[in-house]
Amino acid sequence: MDAVAAQSAMDGSLGELVRQERKKQGLTLVQLGKVAGYSAAQVSRYERGISPLTDVTVLRRFADALGIPSQALGLITPPEVRHGRAIRPTAAYPRVPRPRLAGTARPEDGEDLVRRRQLLANLVVTAASAVGAPILPTGKMSADDAVIGEVLVARVRDAMLGLHADIAVPPPAVLRADLARAFTDFHTCAYGSLAVRLPRLICAAHGRATGEGAEADGLLADSYLLATRMLIKLDEQQLGWMAADRARQAAEAVGEPLLIAEAARQLAVLARKADWNEQALSIALTAADHPALRGRKPALTAQRGLLIQSAAYTTARAGDTAGMRELTEEAAAIARKLGPAPVLRDHGGGFSPTTVQLHLISAENSAGDPVAALTAAKGVAPGSLPSTERRARYYTDIATAFARVGRRGDCIRALLAAEHHAAEETHARPAVKSLVSGLLVSGRTTAELRGLAARVGVLT
Repeated sequence: MDAVAAQSAMDGSLGELVRQERKKQGLTLVQLGKVAGYSAAQVSRYERGISPLTDVTVLRRFADALGIPSQALGLITPPEVRHGRAIRPTAAYPRVPRPRLAGTARPEDGEDLVRRRQLLANLVVTAASAVGAPILPTGKMSADDAVIGEVLVARVRDAMLGLHADIAVPPPAVLRADLARAFTDFHTCAYGSLAVRLPRLICAAHGRATGEGAEADGLLADSYLLATRMLIKLDEQQLGWMAADRARQAAEAVGEPLLIAEAARQLAVLARKADWNEQALSIALTAADHPALRGRKPALTAQRGLLIQSAAYTTARAGDTAGMRELTEEAAAIARKLGPAPVLRDHGGGFSPTTVQLHLISAENSAGDPVAALTAAKGVAPGSLPSTERRARYYTDIATAFARVGRRGDCIRALLAAEHHAAEETHARPAVKSLVSGLLVSGRTTAELRGLAARVGVLT
């Protein structure tokens, strides 16, 4: 046993010792689990201290599977010293490294700068017309879809910085109604409307939250959770961290398990996008195993499934395809028990057997197996998905898989289908812009492809 492992044992971090030894021997979670007799998910829980390593039988299995000396795991320590000793608990929100992400600002040149300034001017006029009026009107703007995402980000950023001081603060019931409409905008991919409504809602929720207790904190948490999902979708990760942390703080203030767990899920997604896979997995599995999600309410069970689903995606990113599929099946089993109807539509796009299968398409793509992704796609009927946003996700995911297997025609048709269902989403998402740019330079172009490229803003 090396010095690091010895120190881990001295600190009582037996799970960390197991993890280090597994990594040293080049074993995946699945491989160690097969030898020790546990699932990959359970091995991960033991390693992170989520499930305490206090049972002698469990310790003996890991010692035998990894060849760790018995004394390193405390198996021959006198009972009066080791018996019943608790493992240091893992925090619900482990400290993650400082973000190393690029800034949100982008270089602008002549025509793009003029176009963005005009869009921002249109938004100012639209927002100004709502000052002093009820917050409910949509105020949908007419805008160039290719840059509407950037305008939305700019407006959300300004709201988070408190730069919209002239927003009237309506009663909580009015705010709740507008929050519901903002979620509808998100689910229908109405980004022009959301670019007006969501920043205004954040400002008003902040105003209502000042000294008004748990109900106002809940409104603020929901507003920031929606903002975080939007920022993640638009690859604005630095601003996403800020929004997710504010969502977490507001959720903890109100003490609502669903909000706290959803904030954890979004933090896990951001950690994964920053390539902090160990932290992302720890955040998701810790939150999934929290006793507050073990109740009988379907929403609590569904939130637990969403967190396990997120852990599966992270495992795929880490290169453990078998672990990803095992965790996906764990999430699918939870979904089957809940039944076919989507639960928690406003958290992660809903949770059901169909949405778990949709998530598997993305996970297989992330694991580097586009053929498996296309196979998974055959199990999803797009019409059965709970929202326009989820249908757009389906078509962009299969477009990605088609591109990776060289089926350019099918890729373009899938992108056009996504555009048909959700034009603003398809035109605004950086992932789609990147995919279309790759098609332009990798083979023969067609009128359809050139037209799509112009509409998403990568060909002028």
